[in-house]
Amino acid sequence: MPEVTTGTNSELTGPAHALTAEQALSRFEADPSVGLTGTQVQARLGEHGPNALPAAERDSAAVRFLRHLNDVLIYVLLGAAALTAALQHWVDTVVILAVVLINAVVGFLQEGRSERALEGIRDMLSPSAAARREDQWQTVAAEDLVPGDIVRLRAGDRVPADMRLIEAHELTVEESALTGSRSPLRRAPPRSVPKRRWAIVCASPTPGRW
Repeated sequence: MPEVTTGTNSELTGPAHALTAEQALSRFEADPSVGLTGTQVQARLGEHGPNALPAAERDSAAVRFLRHLNDVLIYVLLGAAALTAALQHWVDTVVILAVVLINAVVGFLQEGRSERALEGIRDMLSPSAAARREDQWQTVAAEDLVPGDIVRLRAGDRVPADMRLIEAHELTVEESALTGSRSPLRRAPPRSVPKRRWAIVCASPTPGRW
């Protein structure tokens, strides 16, 4: 069994991404060679919930558009438009109203793009994963992964969750959908982490030995 170095209580209370691999394994009571037990998995599912992005309630298009008019600067512009209209400066009135309308339309379109991007991230998540549990590799639903799960990735797999890279051999990852990079990027565990460890990354592994 690989040796896992434990840390002090103060070292293990920070955010998981700031811990070393050994500290993360110790914090989540994870053994890379055995994995979690069924009891641990059920307890953590109950504590943390499923590994899935929450489906936010979506307002109607009209409500989302009007929300972009709910701004102090917009109120000032509308007040200015009313004043210029009262003075019969119609050109100024039209220009101000056009600025208000364009601002609302741009904000509405940007919000729509953000929502579509979030939906795209949901589609990128893998529906299943190979997790080490009770001393054997099991195929589990990605939404059933819990903190402390040891996950194995192979070429072509999509990463099913936020994970820490523990062991890799000639690993490259396709991250174009996340970073815009045209070429697969090589990934390796941090130098401070012992070589004998199991997987993690972010995106889709490409063919290679790892």
